[in-house]
Amino acid sequence: MQVDLNESWRIGAVEIPSRLVLAPMAGVSVQAFRRQGRRFGAGLVCSEMVSCAGLSYKNERTLGYLRIAADEHPLAVQIFGAEPGVMAEAARMVEDAGADIVDINFGCPVRKVTKTGAGAHCLEEPARACAIVEAVANAISLPLSVKMRRGLANGSRTCLEIGPQLVDAGAATLTLHPRSAKQMYTGEADHSLTAELVELVDVPVIASGDITSRARAQTVLATTGAAAVMVGRAAQGNPWALRQIMGEDAEPSREEVVAELVLFMRETIREVGEHRATGFLKKFYGWYLGRGRFPKPFKQELVQLQTLDEVEQRLLAAAPGAPGARFVLERLEDELPQGDEVLLDLPISIYGGG
Repeated sequence: MQVDLNESWRIGAVEIPSRLVLAPMAGVSVQAFRRQGRRFGAGLVCSEMVSCAGLSYKNERTLGYLRIAADEHPLAVQIFGAEPGVMAEAARMVEDAGADIVDINFGCPVRKVTKTGAGAHCLEEPARACAIVEAVANAISLPLSVKMRRGLANGSRTCLEIGPQLVDAGAATLTLHPRSAKQMYTGEADHSLTAELVELVDVPVIASGDITSRARAQTVLATTGAAAVMVGRAAQGNPWALRQIMGEDAEPSREEVVAELVLFMRETIREVGEHRATGFLKKFYGWYLGRGRFPKPFKQELVQLQTLDEVEQRLLAAAPGAPGARFVLERLEDELPQGDEVLLDLPISIYGGG
């Protein structure tokens, strides 16, 4: 059975225009990444996880995660923490910033998060997890989503026990990545659990994990009954993966790859400032230029350059063919929607890029 990925669906009152969701990824899902994802077919994009404690303390860098562009909608902003009251306060700030959905992270497997009682650890404390969901749901008028793992240990079925409880507490949708926290990103995602969860709850379920191709997306949707699929690592430096999943198979030219990377660089600099962007962008060079698109030494050459302007000029020189990366870049910039960002009352250094 073929599922129409271009079909819209809803999370609460929010209409999602396609059944493809771009995952929240720490150190990746900046605004430039999310805006690109929307251009390439993602119906819903998500921020990287935002610390509720950082928001509570008005930490400048944490507040910077709440900058939202007009062309990102619908957008989910993901928060994490272990205290219901603090999470509720953070959710109100997310709503004030202009997000469409508040997402709670009960899936992060990283030790520095789980040791605080947040992320995937919350699955081991159902009462606390439900209290968090209830507090957040009561604090906002937006739909609330929850992203979770199968549990902490390999073979765990905790997600099936706690999922219905989270819905009763106020979750309007659940996202399941059916790996254990212990697995991190090894092994395979067990989407038989996703199918079981779909049968247990009366809200949409988003299937996350190993969605790397159109065939895989179709298989997971057809066999689980999930409302949508979530794509994560497959889209890192490769927005064309989203387009392929949506049904367009054309491989990008070198000129298109360079143009998208340079645009991503420029947008990231605008968002976080050149100093922070310089280190942040280095991992993206390999992601964009790999997959046989450019010789491997080229990425190392870029990493050695001292300034982002030098990187940009070297990239543009590497793809001069017709119509040329510069021409493609100019077209992309002309097509970018123009609109004001929605911002909280943030320090000027944040939205000024410093």
